[in-house]
Amino acid sequence: MYEFKSTMQAKHAPRPILLYGAYGHTAHFIIGELINKGYTPILSGRDRKKLETASEAHGGLEVRPAAADDPIALNFALHGVHAVINAAGPFAFTAIAVADAAIQAHVSYLDIAAEPDVVAAMIEQCGQRAGEAGVAIAPAIGFYGGLGDLLATAAMGDWPQAEQITLAYSLSRWVPTAGTRVTIDAAEKRRGGQRLVFRNGQLTLRGDEPETTEWDFPAPVGRQTVVSEFTTADCLTMSRHLKTKAISQYMTLAPLKDLGGADLSAQEVVDVQGRSAQTFLLEAVVHWGTQQRRAFAQGQDIYAVTAPLAVQGLKRLLDQPQRWRGAVAAGELGDARSYLSALAPEHLTVQFE
Repeated sequence: MYEFKSTMQAKHAPRPILLYGAYGHTAHFIIGELINKGYTPILSGRDRKKLETASEAHGGLEVRPAAADDPIALNFALHGVHAVINAAGPFAFTAIAVADAAIQAHVSYLDIAAEPDVVAAMIEQCGQRAGEAGVAIAPAIGFYGGLGDLLATAAMGDWPQAEQITLAYSLSRWVPTAGTRVTIDAAEKRRGGQRLVFRNGQLTLRGDEPETTEWDFPAPVGRQTVVSEFTTADCLTMSRHLKTKAISQYMTLAPLKDLGGADLSAQEVVDVQGRSAQTFLLEAVVHWGTQQRRAFAQGQDIYAVTAPLAVQGLKRLLDQPQRWRGAVAAGELGDARSYLSALAPEHLTVQFE
């Protein structure tokens, strides 16, 4: 029943990595990055036909169909791989199931989940079991959850603690993919239309509208109106390993209007890498007493940059497999500045002040 399609090229190439949800928009970038870094992607997910289409687009890669609710198929899919990257949203439906299968197979797990409540559930339900199995789980290793954590960790440097960590996001716009829209819809239903807020180390649901304020971004963005309490997975990943009294997050208004808009058109590709014209600037500010440290990253297309973030995390997990056990965040995977430097200048421009 579980026959795997493979080619001679994929069969003999080194370091097989299972990519679950391999036919999504972000998965396309992850496949390319895996290949560029010398890994062999093995494509998995529920839909065999979509997997085969993705395989053909990348020269004929091995496919291993498996539904997230089919543990037997997942076990077959994980056979012989070095790790699994889960790119199948909504992650509320896939993350714990795929992570459970990875833990049972003694395979490390990474995902690009952006939903804070899903990441919290992952850490609570899977972290200890992963540690006992001798493997790592690294949830939220993409743009949301990974990049802000890395910037804050790098900015904090040798400080043992901080009074406050602030992340401020500026996106030129945010045309959501089909997967993002489905994830947003699922989250809306799960939360009963309320919004998640991270405060005092806890996620809570709020029914009121978030406030707006002003934020001075570095050039060329400058002063912008931002929404307060824009809660992302970074608040969970940072709070795991950075000692701070408070975490604040802000987002410019334009991308939020895009998310709530009626435009269902696909993202327009503007370069040979398949990226959209969307640009981003993410700033991390760390306060301790009267002192302040800042770090920021600029780049193009939050979906595209998720790929090198995830694959660099994968590399660090596999380079020192005995070091990482249980739940880990991007900022815990060795030196944060060198992690970011590995993505620059090809994928990011990074500065520290």
